[in-house]
This record gives sequence, structure tokens and C-alpha cells, in this order.
Amino acid sequence: MSDRPFRVLGIQQVAIGGPDKQALRNLWVELLGLAPIHSYRSERENVDEDILQVGVPPFAVEVDLMQPIDPQAKPKVDQPPLNHVGLWIDDLPAAVTWLERQGVRFTPGGIRKGAAGHDVCFIHPKPDDRHPRAGEGVLIELVQAPRELIEASSRLV
Repeated sequence: MSDRPFRVLGIQQVAIGGPDKQALRNLWVELLGLAPIHSYRSERENVDEDILQVGVPPFAVEVDLMQPIDPQAKPKVDQPPLNHVGLWIDDLPAAVTWLERQGVRFTPGGIRKGAAGHDVCFIHPKPDDRHPRAGEGVLIELVQAPRELIEASSRLV
């Protein structure tokens, strides 16, 4: 597949869900020492999350600690506990277009602003009749990489 019009530059985030965000903070902040940098709340996405950071920009990785606002509503951001993995992409629109042509299923909503302000799009964990390819059970967030990360990654190649 050498005609791929984009590159995956690295892990952008790992999102972890639980019924009680404070229990997650006790592990990730208090015990492991990750630094909280941001919080995000969205009724539409049924999520209350704390965004932590590990590593040094531009190669830092977010660890998002999520709990549902309403445990009975969807999406159930705490199930499964490893909610999704985010990947930095150098050209998100080209990636989405190309992956759609390859039969990849995306979640509804298309490209949109994510919790950290970057454009994002999600590969659905499961295929369907119209889309034979998906995340093989894992929700995958494709995240438009900022210019500084694209430039830094280019210097490493």
C-alpha cells in the first residue's frame, strides 16, 4: 500500500475510562506522577475527562481519564476501560478519504474538533455490511498533527 497519502507520526493519546475519575487520578496522577494539563466536559459525548501528559512536546502523549456524566447514557466512555488510542496523522483529510476508499468504517460525525482542540475522526471498532474494515475491536482516534510535530518528525526520518 505504497500509495498511502499520509503518515502516522506517533501515539497522540491513550484514553482510559472508569466509573469514578478520582480513582483513575489516584493511580495516574498521585502514584505515577503524570501532570494534569486540561479538563474537558461534553454532555453530547457523555464525558467528563481529565487530560494528563507524559513526555516532552512535541512528542508528549496524552493520557485521558474519562468517566461518564450519566452512567446509563451512551456512549459508555468507561466500557471498555481502555476506551481508545489516538494516533497523530500528518494529513487527516487525506487519511480519511483514502481509508474510506479502502472500506474503513468511521464513527458518525466526520472530522471535528476534539477535546484538545485538534481536528479528529474515529475509526469504528467493528465493521459492518458496507464497511468491511474497522478497528478490529479497538476505537482508534485519528488526530491532525500540529505543524511543529510534522516538522519535528520529518527531521527524524
